[in-house]
Amino acid sequence: MTDDVDPATLKRIERAIRRLPRRQRQVFNAVRFDDLSYVDIAERTGLTLREVEQLFAEALFNISRHVDRPRRWWRLW
Repeated sequence: MTDDVDPATLKRIERAIRRLPRRQRQVFNAVRFDDLSYVDIAERTGLTLREVEQLFAEALFNISRHVDRPRRWWRLW
């Protein structure tokens, strides 16, 4: 990722992360910001490795869905 991130895009990403369900947000933050492995997260949270993988995948999907959501046509005017 480059340092030249569009501020509007960054805001959409931050908003999308805040909108995640609690467990997805916790797993996403642990992987991306705390640099923890799936195994470490599973041990700390009591989740299985598969649950951690699934929650992270769902978080990525939800973030991309919120960030890349096309604007409604009536908002273009």
